Amino acid sequence: MIIYNTTFHIDTDILDDTLSYLAKNYIPEAIAGGLLHQPYVRRILQTNEDSGESYAVQFHVKNIDALNDWLEKEGRRLQQDLLDRFGNKLTGFTTLLEEIDWEKW
Repeated sequence: MIIYNTTFHIDTDILDDTLSYLAKNYIPEAIAGGLLHQPYVRRILQTNEDSGESYAVQFHVKNIDALNDWLEKEGRRLQQDLLDRFGNKLTGFTTLLEEIDWEKW
């Protein structure tokens, strides 16, 4: 299982609008095709930024091939929608995490 994590830094003046957009548009559209599952939004508590807040948006995906399929069909469009709507007041980076069964050790 892969966790597709995108960390966003959101300027304070667009924070409410951005979080609402993520909850009402971005996340529902991201999971609509069935390739991404179990969405989570988590606020990052420790940042060095003076203005704004950071949030991690995470989805579970079966494997890298499924993620690449989603990126081609939906992901790039959704990312562009975020850029078009919020411009440089929203920045982000993506991390891929592999879920490990820690109890087997």
